[in-house]
Amino acid sequence: MNAQKPGLHPRNRHRSRYDLDALCAVEPQLRGFIIATPTGEPTVNFADPDAVKALNKALLAHFYEVKHWDIPQGFLCPPVPGRADYIHHLADLLAETVGGEIPRQASVLDIGTGANCIYPLIGNHEYGWRFTGTEVNDAAFASAQAIVSGNPGLTRAIRLRRQKDPAAILNGMIHKNEQYDATLCNPPFHDSAAAAQAGNDRKRRNLGQSEASGLNFGGQQQELWCEGGEVAFISKMIAESQAFGRQVLWFTSLVSRGENLPPLYRALTAVGAVKVVKKEMAQGQKQSRFIAWTFLDEAQRRRWAQTRFKA
Repeated sequence: MNAQKPGLHPRNRHRSRYDLDALCAVEPQLRGFIIATPTGEPTVNFADPDAVKALNKALLAHFYEVKHWDIPQGFLCPPVPGRADYIHHLADLLAETVGGEIPRQASVLDIGTGANCIYPLIGNHEYGWRFTGTEVNDAAFASAQAIVSGNPGLTRAIRLRRQKDPAAILNGMIHKNEQYDATLCNPPFHDSAAAAQAGNDRKRRNLGQSEASGLNFGGQQQELWCEGGEVAFISKMIAESQAFGRQVLWFTSLVSRGENLPPLYRALTAVGAVKVVKKEMAQGQKQSRFIAWTFLDEAQRRRWAQTRFKA
């Protein structure tokens, strides 16, 4: 019996240790990145960004039937188990609104879908949801579009929108008369390029590598940092969300640091959010969470579910 990874959602397909033989069968390149642990167990060389990318290709092919997936050099290579957790906890939030059953025809807006398009790939496969992914970076947009176009069937389930205003988050992306059952977002974590570099150096030290210049684990400026960090980014999203309070059931965003919650709660109070929910997540020792807010009261949420999710 494979050891269970603590903290992951019960429906997460990555709760057991990786079956490396099965993963190498769907992505033979991965075999070149398998190393031995001090106890002689085979593992992936997580210190090598190319190894992490090969692992992602294998996981997406093996578990989510994604036959074509690639990202340009230097872009964020997301840890698939953690990204899947967000999707599963979001499914639980929608189920609570509906009365216990996960809606299979939800429409979700992914803010900053990235070159990797990871949330739409997982969410569509697991629950059949339709996604609109927004992206401000030209190269990331082109990469995400190539992933969607390269996998038959996804073009009907995932559409991408180019955010032409780098100062906007939701504005311009939610069109008149559109409705979304949820938004999700993995906001920029750091508040400066220097902080992003320091985080990268720390990660390398933890993996037993020497510090080196450059963000070797991938990530462009829009993915890793913004002025004021995640509090500033999410606060701006909260401010913009007020205008779309009748078009979106649940707005959500990851919040990487627990100490960032109080100013975000104050921002939500200021815009008149009717209900705010926090969903705790964990992957091994790493704690994370997302916050969700809605401008609809309970009766309105029930009516939304009856119209949007009726069988």
